[in-house]
Amino acid sequence: MRIKNVLTSIRLENMVWDILAEMAEEEGCTTNALIAKFHEEIMAHRGEVPNFASFLRVTSMRYLHRSMMNLEKQLNPPNPVALPIAARSGETIAPPKMLAAVGR
Repeated sequence: MRIKNVLTSIRLENMVWDILAEMAEEEGCTTNALIAKFHEEIMAHRGEVPNFASFLRVTSMRYLHRSMMNLEKQLNPPNPVALPIAARSGETIAPPKMLAAVGR
C-alpha cells in the first residue's frame, strides 16, 4: 500500500483488515484510502505516528464497540421513566431527604 506516495506494508490480523474494509465501505472509499486518511489525520494531529498498526487495531476495536452499542440501543430502547401521578399533574414533589452516614 502507498501512504503519501511511499510504498509501505502494514501487518495486521485478518479480522482487523475485515473491520477496516467494513469501515471503508461505510465511508465510500477503499481500505487503502481509509488507512491513508487515518495516517494523514494522525500526522496532522500529533506530527508523528510511532505505532500505526497499533493505532489501526485500536481504531477497529472502537468501531466495533460503537457498532455494538448502537445495535444494543436499537434492540433495547430505554424505558421511559415512570413519574408519580402528582408529578404528571404539575404538582411539585419534594426531593427525598438525605440520610446521614452511620458509622465510618
